[in-house]
Amino acid sequence: MADSEPSYIDYEAFLDPDFSSASFANSLVLATNNATDTPLDLSTPLSRVLFDLQEIDTHIHNLTSKSAIPLLTHTRDQTVAAERILKETEEQLSSVTKGYERLEQEVLRKWEAADEARVAAEKSLATVRLARAVARCLALGRQLEGQLSEVTGRGGPAATAGAQDRSSANPGREDYRALERAASTIVSLRRMFSATAVGEEGYGLERVNVIRTLRGELVIPAENMVKARAQQTINRFSMSSIAAGSHSQTGYRQARDARARLISAVTVLYILSPVPKTLTSPVSFQPELLLSALQGYMHTAIAASVNALSRSLSMLPSLERTLSELSGRCQDIFVLEAILSGLRPPTHPLLPASAASTGDSNGTEVRAQEVAFKNNLLQPLLNVLDTTSLPSYFWRSLASSLAPRVQEIVSRGGVSARTLRSNRDRLRKDIRECVLRGSQLPVSTLVTDKRTGTEAGNWEREAAVMVGSVVGALER
Repeated sequence: MADSEPSYIDYEAFLDPDFSSASFANSLVLATNNATDTPLDLSTPLSRVLFDLQEIDTHIHNLTSKSAIPLLTHTRDQTVAAERILKETEEQLSSVTKGYERLEQEVLRKWEAADEARVAAEKSLATVRLARAVARCLALGRQLEGQLSEVTGRGGPAATAGAQDRSSANPGREDYRALERAASTIVSLRRMFSATAVGEEGYGLERVNVIRTLRGELVIPAENMVKARAQQTINRFSMSSIAAGSHSQTGYRQARDARARLISAVTVLYILSPVPKTLTSPVSFQPELLLSALQGYMHTAIAASVNALSRSLSMLPSLERTLSELSGRCQDIFVLEAILSGLRPPTHPLLPASAASTGDSNGTEVRAQEVAFKNNLLQPLLNVLDTTSLPSYFWRSLASSLAPRVQEIVSRGGVSARTLRSNRDRLRKDIRECVLRGSQLPVSTLVTDKRTGTEAGNWEREAAVMVGSVVGALER
C-alpha cells in the first residue's frame, strides 16, 4: 500500500487520547444491527474489527519494510550514544562511589564513634548528677539526724522513734533553735524530692532505693515530730503564769525563753506549711500549719474558759479564781498578738520570687505602705478569724458561747440561779475588772507594742459584751 493511497481506517480517531474502546464497540454494533431485531448479530462487527486489525498490521509491515535502513541506522546511532553515555556515567559513578567510601571512612565512622561517645557522656553526666543529688540528700539526711539529736537530746537513728509523743523534761534548757534548723533541712529535702522533672536537680531520685528509705524512715517521721513539737509549743504558750517582778532575773529569763520558743515554733510551722503548685506570688501564701495551730490555740482557750466559767457560775465561791484564770488566758492572747505583730514572715525557700511591681509613683508608694503595714504574721490570722484584734475575738467569742450556758442555769432555777440574781452587781463588777485586767500585757513580757491595753476605755465595749452575756440573762 502506497503512502499516498487513502485508507478507510480513521487513524486519527484511534490515536486520539480521548478514544474509548467501549464507545467504539457500541457504535460498531449499532451500525451493523437493526434496533428492531430481537436477535443480536455480533459476528458482523467482530469480522469488521478483525479485518481492520489485519489492515493495520499490513500497513505497519509495509512501513517498516520500506524504512528498514533508516530505522536500523537510527537504532544503531541511539545504541552507540547510549553506550557512550553509560561509559561516562559508570566512570563518574565509580568516582562518586570511591568518594563516598572515603567520606564514610573519614567522616561517618568517626561520627558514629563520636555519637557513641556523646551517648556515653550523656549517661555519665546523668549518673554524676543523680549521684550528686543522692549525695546531697544523704548529707541533708545526716544533718537532719544530728539536728533531731539536738532536739530530743538523744543520738542515732532512733532519735525520731516515739519522739512525737515525748515532751521535753526541761523545756527551758531545750535548744529550740534546733527545731528551726531541722525544719529548714526538711524543706531542703522536700525541694529535692519535688524537683523530679527532666533537667531538674532531683530527676531520677524516686528510682533510688536508699532515697525511698531515707524519705520513709527519716524525713517523714522527722517532719511529723518537728511539727508536733512546734504545735505543742504554741498550745502550751503562756506568759501570765510567769511570776516575775520588775527586778526578777528568773522571771525575765523565763519570759525570754517563752517568747523565743514561741517565735521558733511559729517560724517552724510557717516554713513547713505546704506551698501550692499554683501559687504565683508570695503575698497570697497562706501558712496552713501555722494558722491551724494558732486557731487551735484560740479555740482551746475559748472552750476552756467557757467550761470553767460555766462551772464557776454554778459555784460562785470559785468564781474569783476562774476569772483570774480567764484574765491570764486573755493576757497570753494579748502577748501572742503583740509578738505576731512584730514578726515578719521568714524566708521560705519554696515560695516563688515576687515580681517587681509596676505603675506610677503614687500607686507604688501606697502599695508599699500597705505591704509594710500587713507584712507580719498577725494579719493572716486576723483575716482567718475575721477580726481586728485577738483579745476582742476572745472576749466576744466567749460571750456568745457563755450566754446559752447562763440561760440554762437560770432556766433550771434552784440555789445557783437565786445566788446569781442576788449577786448581779458583784458579777458585773468582777467580770468588767476581769476583762480590763485581761486586756493588758503581763508585767513579765518582753514585747513592746503601741497598744499596751492599760487604757480602760479601749476595752469597755468588750467588757460590756461580757457583762451583758452573764447579767443580761439574769435580768430577764
